[in-house]
Amino acid sequence: MIHYQSFINGTWVEGEGIIEVVDPSSGEIFATVSKVTRAQLQEAIEGAYRAFDVWSRKLAIERSRLLLKAASVVRERHSEIAMLLAREQGKALPDAEREILGAADCLEYYAFLGVNILGEVPPPNATNLRSIAIRQPVGVVFAVAAWNYPVSLISWKVAPALAAGCTVIVKPSRETPLSTIAFVKACNEAGLPSGVLNVVSGDNTMISDEVFSNPLVRLVALTGSTDTGKEFVRASAKTLKKLVLELGGHSPFIVFADADLTKAVKDGVKRAFRNAGQICNSVNRIFVEEAIQDEYLRAFVEATRKLTLGGAFDTPVPDVGPMVNQAGLRRMEEFVQDALQKGGKIMCGGKRPADPRLQKGFFFEPTVITNVSPEMKIMMEEPFGPIVAIDTFASVDEAIAKANSTRYGLVSYLYTSDIRKAFLVAERLESGSVAINNISPDSLYAPYPGWKESGVGVELGIHGLEEYLEWKHIKLGI
Repeated sequence: MIHYQSFINGTWVEGEGIIEVVDPSSGEIFATVSKVTRAQLQEAIEGAYRAFDVWSRKLAIERSRLLLKAASVVRERHSEIAMLLAREQGKALPDAEREILGAADCLEYYAFLGVNILGEVPPPNATNLRSIAIRQPVGVVFAVAAWNYPVSLISWKVAPALAAGCTVIVKPSRETPLSTIAFVKACNEAGLPSGVLNVVSGDNTMISDEVFSNPLVRLVALTGSTDTGKEFVRASAKTLKKLVLELGGHSPFIVFADADLTKAVKDGVKRAFRNAGQICNSVNRIFVEEAIQDEYLRAFVEATRKLTLGGAFDTPVPDVGPMVNQAGLRRMEEFVQDALQKGGKIMCGGKRPADPRLQKGFFFEPTVITNVSPEMKIMMEEPFGPIVAIDTFASVDEAIAKANSTRYGLVSYLYTSDIRKAFLVAERLESGSVAINNISPDSLYAPYPGWKESGVGVELGIHGLEEYLEWKHIKLGI
């Protein structure tokens, strides 16, 4: 059985107790991870603080070279890391491989950005004074990995933090710790100084209490649920830590009558059910203009019924994998029952599959719900699973009002052939990203913010690097 430890100050450390890792495709325990003790976590924080003095003083080009080497090592190791990711998370192996390579791209991108951190020369406020403003790294960063993209999303934090000159302690998800740990291991094999990049697993309550009460940790970065983000906001008040939070979403997908219907169906199905719907920018609510509602619904349901379910290593590659755990299955059943009790109609799916091959895994059929109403859970809360609701609208204003009706504001999608309409609607949608006629809302090179209760701060692009920097004003008398 695979067993991983924590990596603290350049050394693999065995803790006390274990976390069991389950293969969601089979329901079998196949690995364990050692749980860090409080004393070991304190050593990690203190070591990262000491290493910060060395790492932050390195020339930007020196840090850049090490990040480029880390990207190279991750690419060399991508197949073995992807095998761990596919088994612990359940996503198809080709998708896992793309995720690891994307993480290497992220390291490379921030390696280049890190040598272009610029300050300012403000105008003097007196003839005998001069000002310069410089950017400096914030300090020790505690980065929390998400289980749905445990390598990609942690690279969004590790890469800019290291490029800025911060040191980092990574906490993997309990569901998918192996690939995150393997990613950290690969980065360290590039020759990072001891204490610069660490990884610890363990009890969430103990770790959070220590991290948020320890003044040596200056920034906490998380991809997680909105409820967890709110807990972090409350806890951060103890020492006024900076926060970068990418939280829940409930993405609307608006289809106007003048849209390319074939593309809107294909993209809607893909984004609703990719990774079994376990994506924070997954399509959860589809709003179709009344003139094409019957045609769109018929095509969407037909395409959904053709989707195949299967495990991470099945051939041919399945369209939809398992939920990450039993709790996810129960959550899907709760959403379906809530919709049925409030008058919803299940057009397809709505249950666990009958296929004997899938009985031991955490599979749920791709589900389409119609005849929806605003008070249904599916219209208000993030399901984080393979369930999508389809509703209609009669006007642009109604479409926008329905799209903006939740507490979330991460990503919105809209399909139309009218470019004027597209931009006018995009400007009125209450979300940090709007994808027009595509389902790729994020880019390494552009900001990825969450509006409303979907986040605090920004990830990706130059703005993602700036989150890990502080301003300092230096004033000189002449």
